[in-house]
Amino acid sequence: MSERRVLVIDDEAGLRHTLLLILRDEGYQVQTADDGETGLRMALADPPELVLCDIRMPRMGGLDFLERYQEAGGTALVVMMSAYGALETAVEAMRRGAYDYISKPFNADEVLLTLRKAEEREQLRREVALLRKEVGRAEGFQGVVGASAAMREVMDLALRVAPFPSTVLLTGESGSGKEAVARAIHRASPRAERPFVAVNAGAIPETLLESELFGHEKGAFTGADRAREGVFEEADGGTLFLDEIGELSLPLQVKLLRVLQERRLRRVGGTGERAVDVRVLAATARDLVEEVKGGRFRDDLYYRINVVQIHIPPLRTRPEDIPLLAEHFVRRHAQRLGIDTQGLPRALLPVLAAYSWPGNVRELENVIERALVLSGGAIAEEHLPPHVRSGRHLFDLRDDDGDLSVKRRLPALEKTLIERALERCNGNRTRAAELLDLSVRALSYKIQDYGLD
Repeated sequence: MSERRVLVIDDEAGLRHTLLLILRDEGYQVQTADDGETGLRMALADPPELVLCDIRMPRMGGLDFLERYQEAGGTALVVMMSAYGALETAVEAMRRGAYDYISKPFNADEVLLTLRKAEEREQLRREVALLRKEVGRAEGFQGVVGASAAMREVMDLALRVAPFPSTVLLTGESGSGKEAVARAIHRASPRAERPFVAVNAGAIPETLLESELFGHEKGAFTGADRAREGVFEEADGGTLFLDEIGELSLPLQVKLLRVLQERRLRRVGGTGERAVDVRVLAATARDLVEEVKGGRFRDDLYYRINVVQIHIPPLRTRPEDIPLLAEHFVRRHAQRLGIDTQGLPRALLPVLAAYSWPGNVRELENVIERALVLSGGAIAEEHLPPHVRSGRHLFDLRDDDGDLSVKRRLPALEKTLIERALERCNGNRTRAAELLDLSVRALSYKIQDYGLD
């Protein structure tokens, strides 16, 4: 706090003088009043940051001062003083809004400690309020959080393409926020009242993906005991977010291209065609240009989906967004979990900024939710994962204790690889097993062994 201004209200001249000397020696600017009415006029005319107020005084007692001061909109933290220090009086003062309570007689250290605690609380409150205001300003496009130049560019481009039905290709690393931008484009579009349907092509077995996209008729394959519409029909009139489009097989790419061009589809096992009106927002973490060069992605489909491309930069390249995102996630998950919190301590921001966030925004959100759960709302550095506190990547094998034992280190690495694969595949064990070069059965055993169910 810059001015550290204190108002002392007490009817004892000797005590007022003693507090004046104590506080001035510590650099406070001090004003004094000899009763509650005078103190109230002074507090409202020339607002202090802190008030030390006696409870028992003539004309207007401390509790009455506290009530009238708050009714008048006073914002200073009020610390009550009394020589009649019953617990009930302290509880009543706190109930009415006092910050703290000290009993007479007291020594200088007790007074100074109480005021410093009050200052720290007020500083934290102001920082949280400022951060929340910044978050509010940063949520400039349909709730997408970001104040960096790179994210402002993303939001500006998303806002410009939102009104039109053109296909958009969202690129960026896993967890960088591609789906959040896609949802924002949908909410800002004329289709906002219609469905937004998201499907991850990398999380669905190849044998089921065609049916998931285009639907199937009864009897189309074993187990198809009834007709079912696919995600294109579910999103009719709205928006389809097709994530990890680079995972589609070449035959499915041909069928997708046809639907995008003709706006008509045929269900698996069906004979007739159905018209669909769907805006497609596609996303990928792959380099589709390289995929085209390698023959793994059709060039005609690439040009069809790449009408407008929006690249979401990784979180490590925009550290100025980390405090805003962290506070955003604190508010979101505290409300969802029913946790009372004063927000994210300012002291944690350098810790979060020093970490490289290989999992991007998704990893940051998980870390914040974990910290809320472990702390019960009062987040401290100890509630962050060790690798975040140390600023090391999860896969960084350097270790301060110099442990190079393969036998001891391998299980932790294996567990981390499994966690990352499951995260990338949204929990789909078949796809995760393929990435890990394991059988589904072996992966299931390891998931059980590592407690990852």
